[in-house]
Amino acid sequence: MANDKKIKAGIIGGAGYGGGEMIRLLLNHPNVEISYVHSRSNAGNPLYAVHADLLGETELTFTGEMSNDIDVLFLCLGHGEAKKFVEATDIAASIKIIDLSQDFRLGETVKGREFVYGLPEMQREKIITANNIANPGCFATGIQLGLLPLAKAGLLQEVHTTGITGSTGAGQSLQATSHFTWRANNISTYKVLSHQHLKEIRRSLQLLQPSFTGDVNFVPVRGDFPRGIWVTSYLQSDLSLEEAQQLYKDYYAGHPFTHVSDKQIDLKQIVNTNKCLIQLEKVGNKLVIHSIEDNLLKGASGQAVQNMNLLFGFDETAGLKLKSIVF
Repeated sequence: MANDKKIKAGIIGGAGYGGGEMIRLLLNHPNVEISYVHSRSNAGNPLYAVHADLLGETELTFTGEMSNDIDVLFLCLGHGEAKKFVEATDIAASIKIIDLSQDFRLGETVKGREFVYGLPEMQREKIITANNIANPGCFATGIQLGLLPLAKAGLLQEVHTTGITGSTGAGQSLQATSHFTWRANNISTYKVLSHQHLKEIRRSLQLLQPSFTGDVNFVPVRGDFPRGIWVTSYLQSDLSLEEAQQLYKDYYAGHPFTHVSDKQIDLKQIVNTNKCLIQLEKVGNKLVIHSIEDNLLKGASGQAVQNMNLLFGFDETAGLKLKSIVF
């Protein structure tokens, strides 16, 4: 839909990977003006002092102050920090909040604010009428988009899934497992069968298929590439490959960022996009679902902007037609 309205946005936690992507997206969004980017540790410094690629793109500086003269506030803070920030800050009731942490994904409220889970492919209509959005996790987005059509049809059984993520998924703070010398030419698992995103995944799947009581057995893997997520899930299914493909294509018809491919997919197709690509295989009685996304875009800041577009009646794809390179 055409909408020429301009809104003002504030970003809290603008120095990290997610905050940097949010700045890049909003700088080029046709309906948004960035009012401020908040970072106490970088207050007074130009944005390009932290995000060097923004040199020549903007002269904005970080601020340690927050203003209520905005329409939407993006919280790009660490897990646990977003709730503390909202509790401690006087945020005008008229301001819509989009939180990228996990603090409100399970229905938590703070100071009377209720948060809608922001996965457009599952509940676009609820997002459109919401005031506050809990943006899904990166792994959670990829896994859920691979399973939602089955849940909607009541066909989910116990799921086994493996997901490999790029190093940016670990955040900007240096860790032993994010050093180049450790990460390059290396691979490792972490939080096996216990990843924090499993809670929101189960919540969504049971919302669509209340009878689903099976396990989602998830093995997360650290990859030796900077960005992107590859998820492969499989489960028993009586559907033929053709039936499954039609089920998925019907479910995602009208959703501009999730596409079902009849051909083999690869990670470079989705890097620097807000897309999720899905490919299905049938092997014996198992249905295999590959789902891939950019963890910083569809898995974080891009999906947050998609949710913002829905909240304010903009074209859902505004500011998110990003693909320019493949190699």
